[in-house]
Amino acid sequence: MLATEFERVSMPLAEPFGIARGVQTEAENVVVRIEDEGGMTGVGAAAPSSHYGETADTVEAVLPDLLSVVEEVGDAHAIDRIERRLAETVRRNPAARTAVSIALHDLAAKRLGVPLYRLWGLDSSRTPTSSYTVGLDDLDTMREKTKEAYEAGYDVLKVKLGTDRDRAIVEAVRDEAPGVTIRVDANEAWTPREAVEMTEFLADHGVEFVEQPVPAEDYEGLKFVYDHGALPIAADESCITADDIPRIADRVDIANLKLMKCGGLTEAKRAIHAARAHGLEVMLGCMIETNAAIAAGCHLAPLLDYADLDGSLLLADDPYEGVPMPNGEIDLDALDRPGTGAQRR
Repeated sequence: MLATEFERVSMPLAEPFGIARGVQTEAENVVVRIEDEGGMTGVGAAAPSSHYGETADTVEAVLPDLLSVVEEVGDAHAIDRIERRLAETVRRNPAARTAVSIALHDLAAKRLGVPLYRLWGLDSSRTPTSSYTVGLDDLDTMREKTKEAYEAGYDVLKVKLGTDRDRAIVEAVRDEAPGVTIRVDANEAWTPREAVEMTEFLADHGVEFVEQPVPAEDYEGLKFVYDHGALPIAADESCITADDIPRIADRVDIANLKLMKCGGLTEAKRAIHAARAHGLEVMLGCMIETNAAIAAGCHLAPLLDYADLDGSLLLADDPYEGVPMPNGEIDLDALDRPGTGAQRR
């Protein structure tokens, strides 16, 4: 038998976080707990995005139906069966399904006494360094944020762009962090021709790759940038689930997946393998999330080329701790407890 519950948590950000679409000052997540008959509890969380049609309200609205499936099946190790049933019960709402998926995986691994990556048989030594994101702000503030991240020891920075001062931003970031790897994310803000011109400038400033340069539905625009641009291209908003991989395969170099887009850990692994089969590199990103969700993504790190799992670091106070990640180094070997590693502080 399994018992379930959930609660909404509102978490202020340490600082306002800006992207091309707007500014966020608070994150609303919904935490799910699944408890077995012995009192062992698995924890997961949903970090819904209104850009993909979800809010904390919609998550709370569908969770009773999703959790009733978990209780009806009643077996924490029947993950594949439960996740199929979840998708049949609620077609959309991937963040809500992800919260349940994470909690199930956490509980199953705890019951076996192993970290989740060991349950999957993954190599903990093959984890990429996570980037740390510098959100859009005025130039002086972005310069200061870059300096703080650089002095804190972050070697990979992801810089949000999508303004009329993008070149000045990149120049300022490179000045403040001369030795780090820089990636940029336009969040759909450029036209294809603007994107091609920007890639030439960005390449001159040592940028590694560009994420989502054009609107998500502009697949021909992605192809144009991929064919004519000077840098590798990653798809984020254009790549939601595994079903999108064939559509982007000859238009980008990197598939940027997110648990909150995929609908769960099983679907995320399916998308990773689909991307590999189509010759794409893989990055796992995140929303602004508590470690109750981020920790699960860290266990997928051995399957990735790139990681962008800094969502909990942007919070003023995360009620959960997760996988040790000093300066972006995802240290699965340092995890001293089973499951995903998420636990209340």
